[in-house]
Amino acid sequence: MTSAVKIEKELNEYIHQLNVDQKKSLLGFIKTILSPKEEENITIEQYNRELEEADAAIERGEYYTNEEVFEAAKQIIHARK
Repeated sequence: MTSAVKIEKELNEYIHQLNVDQKKSLLGFIKTILSPKEEENITIEQYNRELEEADAAIERGEYYTNEEVFEAAKQIIHARK
């Protein structure tokens, strides 16, 4: 069985467990990720402001290391099993 077939099978198993509201939410999410995105153009001033805000957040220690992200992802995956 190919990987794509396995994934589709697993998705179907989960979809059947959802209630109507959850299915509507999932459908909306799928439509959102598959719809073409309109590119949002920002000014150079806005771009620079966002960079300054990000740098300030980093200086305040408001970030996650790669190791922290990987550990959090592992915990989420193991919690679902």
